[in-house]
Amino acid sequence: MKKTVKIIFHIDLNTFFCTVAAILNPALKGKAFAIGRENSYKGVLSTASYEARKYGIHAGMSLIDAYKLKRDLIVTSVDYSYYEYYHEKFVNLLKEYSDIIEVASIDEAYVDVSEICQTRHPLEVAKEIQDRLVKEYSLPCSIGIAPTLFLAKMGSDLKKPLGISVVRKREVEQVLFPLSVKEIFGIGKKTYPILIDNGISTIADFIYNKDKTISLVGERTYNYVYDAMYGNTTNVVDENRYSTRQSISTSQTYDYPIQTETDVLFELRAMTKKLVVKLKEEGYYTKTIRVIFRNTNFKTYSKSISTDYTDNLEDIYFIVEQIVDESYNGEALRLVGVELAGLTEELPEEYNLFTFENILEKEKALNQVLDELNEKYGESFIHKGVKNQ
Repeated sequence: MKKTVKIIFHIDLNTFFCTVAAILNPALKGKAFAIGRENSYKGVLSTASYEARKYGIHAGMSLIDAYKLKRDLIVTSVDYSYYEYYHEKFVNLLKEYSDIIEVASIDEAYVDVSEICQTRHPLEVAKEIQDRLVKEYSLPCSIGIAPTLFLAKMGSDLKKPLGISVVRKREVEQVLFPLSVKEIFGIGKKTYPILIDNGISTIADFIYNKDKTISLVGERTYNYVYDAMYGNTTNVVDENRYSTRQSISTSQTYDYPIQTETDVLFELRAMTKKLVVKLKEEGYYTKTIRVIFRNTNFKTYSKSISTDYTDNLEDIYFIVEQIVDESYNGEALRLVGVELAGLTEELPEEYNLFTFENILEKEKALNQVLDELNEKYGESFIHKGVKNQ
């Protein structure tokens, strides 16, 4: 019996947050705009449209710096519930093609299309999915087609927007090796500059200069990337990979509304502490922090910010403070809440390999210094504090 070849799609919705904003406000289509705090110079951008990116504007950039690059940049915000609505439409459409879907985030998913592609060509199926997402929901996407999840993800990044790319094992050296090392899925933003500064500029450099690469990122990282590039990593689309728990949240309704920023932050601090305890007890890390508000007219609104995976209270609460600063207007509130989403039990490869060990080492060194100072001068001499903007 002939073994069925695995065919994996990685489907990435192009500039999803900006796309949804443009669906809700068609006047934004074709304009240079970004998602962030409206009518303000405070905070950072969540993402930017392709037109805005031409000016060097990107996710994580402060609004002040963005306005320096383009003074008339349009900045808008969208209620998170709209993103969830279009995410659901996206996933439901994919279910028409396969029962084996792994939702990686709100705007991307892996799909095992091996069965349907026994009778239809993969490119035909991919094109149909792409066309339908645009026609039915105005959601452009890029699709990578490959025999493994890693290569499918690499493929979806090759052509944006509205690209379809096939990455076959025998063509990896031709298709992927000329790319910059920063295009390797899992390479962190702090890692690829180190590689480039040391002459490892392309994926080919990374693979062929084994000893030098190992000296920079370690043997485990090198071996993982080597295996992944040559198609020797997982081809299993696991629909339950992230389904054990998607998020944890808590909220409080008040008989007598609260209406000062101090009171709001006091309540949210207690809630955040409670959630972080639960997060640690269950062994999760969070990537997206969301704060929910409901005013006395029962209008509910929220804002979320995505960051590096963390289970650290101060890092999470720092983002809660930022959201309150950007979103709360001083009105009386009947309800406030916090949600920690994008949960994972294992840090992604870039955290495991490049970041987490360094963080632990730094924290260990810091704690040692604090212990020595407190032992010498007393326990109240110095302690970790809360970040302030």
